[in-house]
Amino acid sequence: MTFLRHLAMRSRSRKFAWYPEAKWANCAFRTIPASIALLVLWSLVHPSRAFAANPDQDALTGSRQRIEKLDYRMSGRLTRLEGNGKRTSYKFVAKAHWFPDGLRLLCEISGPDAEKTRLLLHMNVTGHVTIEAMFPGEKTASVLPFERWNDPLVGTDFSYEDMVESQFFWKNQEVLAPEKYGARDCFVVKSKSGSQDQTHYDSVTSWIDRGILYPVHVVKTLRGTGQQKEFINYGLRQVGGVWSATQVEAKLQGKPGSSILVIEGGTGKANLGRKDFDLSQFNAQGEKVK
Repeated sequence: MTFLRHLAMRSRSRKFAWYPEAKWANCAFRTIPASIALLVLWSLVHPSRAFAANPDQDALTGSRQRIEKLDYRMSGRLTRLEGNGKRTSYKFVAKAHWFPDGLRLLCEISGPDAEKTRLLLHMNVTGHVTIEAMFPGEKTASVLPFERWNDPLVGTDFSYEDMVESQFFWKNQEVLAPEKYGARDCFVVKSKSGSQDQTHYDSVTSWIDRGILYPVHVVKTLRGTGQQKEFINYGLRQVGGVWSATQVEAKLQGKPGSSILVIEGGTGKANLGRKDFDLSQFNAQGEKVK
């Protein structure tokens, strides 16, 4: 996850010309920040702040504070692009809010056949994550076993675990030498998981823009295999003091194609409460995320 698809200039390149929905400049909801940190998921960010006495440490602190201020609704499309050019798209609706006991993210993914997958993720202040899921045909939600956290989400390159940016809350953090990512000057933070962290990743390296304290590129390394997954954010913009991206791309090393989350609408100040994150709100007929 989340990621930031980094250069707005790249988001306008030919490579992504086949995503007309990304051209949302006139959308009434263009204030939505896309994360992946998802984002994510996915990805709301607060205004840039003055650097602390230790600017390297400020990059990590800023990333945590960004997540701790999340309060959004968003809608868009999640598309898997095969190496041969075939595309499969899903409707994606999500909402997130940071409560005193941590982050809650509720999302619904609707496939071409109208079947729905619903997820409720909770991450506490130490980065501990729990995931509940309701799959097509099921009437009640159940806890998703950790062994399935790295499964492809509806066949895309995003996994269930990629929906939240828990890496910034792990105990082991290493600040590497600053680097450029494209035209952006970035802090580089390497988050290493420990035995106490429930994750399928050994480490996550984030390139965080020095000016806006937002990750524009993220590389995750899987435990055991060393295989890497790359996340890139495109179409960065600032509206009302809030930075956002219109696209989040995920690509698994050695696997043809990639997956892209395109943000089409939403709001960055949703004023959500606990009642908005009750999976029981979905009845057998399939009530949408409101």
